[in-house]
Amino acid sequence: MSEARRPVLIVEDDPALQVQMKWAFDAYEVAVASDREEAIAQLRHVEPAVVTLDLGLPPDSDGVSEGFKTLGQILELAPDTKVIVLTGQNDVANARRAVSEGAYDFFAKPFEPDVLSLIIDRAFRIYELQLENRRLLATQAGAIGGIITGAPEMLEICRMVEKVSSTDATVLLLGESGTGKELLARALHDSSPRSKQRFVAINCAAIPDTLLESELFGYERGAFTGAFKQTIGRIETANKGTLFLDEIGDLPAALQAKLLRFLQERSIERLGGRGEIPVDVRIVCATHQNLQERIADATFREDLFYRLAEIVITVPPLRDRSGDAVLLAHALARRFADDLKRGHLTIAADALDAIENHRWPGNVRELENVIKRAVIMADGPVIQARDLGLAGSDEGSGGEVLNLREARDGAERREVARALARANGNLSKAADLLGISRPTLYDLLNRFGLRKHDQQWEK
Repeated sequence: MSEARRPVLIVEDDPALQVQMKWAFDAYEVAVASDREEAIAQLRHVEPAVVTLDLGLPPDSDGVSEGFKTLGQILELAPDTKVIVLTGQNDVANARRAVSEGAYDFFAKPFEPDVLSLIIDRAFRIYELQLENRRLLATQAGAIGGIITGAPEMLEICRMVEKVSSTDATVLLLGESGTGKELLARALHDSSPRSKQRFVAINCAAIPDTLLESELFGYERGAFTGAFKQTIGRIETANKGTLFLDEIGDLPAALQAKLLRFLQERSIERLGGRGEIPVDVRIVCATHQNLQERIADATFREDLFYRLAEIVITVPPLRDRSGDAVLLAHALARRFADDLKRGHLTIAADALDAIENHRWPGNVRELENVIKRAVIMADGPVIQARDLGLAGSDEGSGGEVLNLREARDGAERREVARALARANGNLSKAADLLGISRPTLYDLLNRFGLRKHDQQWEK
């Protein structure tokens, strides 16, 4: 359908006003409804992106109860629809209530058709931009394991995961807590020939040392007090699949030796058992600790480290991923808004600034908590900085750079990544934010090696 005939639904019980609005909005394909039942029928039939809604509908034409019921039903059936509520003069309370319940905007009667037409046009543009954003996020989510990123550092890691996924090499993921190491481990499993088998995860720091051995290797009946039946351990459970050992740096010394033997022999003995049980499993490990330091102070076996570190992937913290905090914030706001039935929420510029300036010591896990809180606390369809609950922006830090060209290139690359994230992947909008032409942006993408990832961005 051409842009000139985009559908608008007018929900209004006054026949004269219906005719006036149809005449005033002849640039659109106008459908009309006089009550809630007719409005829902037209919504299903026309699927308009924009609806104008008079709150005074029969059988409560002098009140607002039927209008609010209609608003709720429209947003329940089509949560992305932009509903512009028409209210009486000085009816501020109901206007605020409508916006808090998901209306896009409100406009007082009597109205100027030209002004209302501008609001409708703006609503269409926002609706279409959100469609672009969803397409972008779907493209990114399809890259590997649902990982959303535009940062060159993380895109390089995704390529590494894709390369090693087809092998049985043991992979060691290093990085701070909350950076997404388990998500990468699952992506590696899902991209591997073992994807139809089980992915079994165990956190070595979360289970007491006295229980961890039986959790990993299993036990026979009567192996110890309370062992009333034979129990298969996590390693055996993951046979033919992938075993993810999280926080491997916290593995006790005695179990380090037993795990090393398993990695060498690829067979286990259950506690209290006598027979060797062969196990075919892919091992992926992760830790936030510096294993080289643990080797130096003799708390982690060097021979085990080299068995685990066939492929080492270091996951950068969120603060070092150019533009990813904002890009993830957009995706998380969408996800939590859907989960919490909040309709479509957007993030205001001051909130985006706060997200960019925060250091995120808790990484992606902290960002998830902050965005979920903001979705809950937001009064209307826009998340403001105050909804995030962040104490303030932290100062950036970094080592002194003495090479001016490297400093300039690094700064330009960061700003390009930030602009792409702020624009949620829209290249035209990113170019506007940077104050450059779209061809210049293409040149920068090529220069910094980002163009080969342009499937991540809107072309």
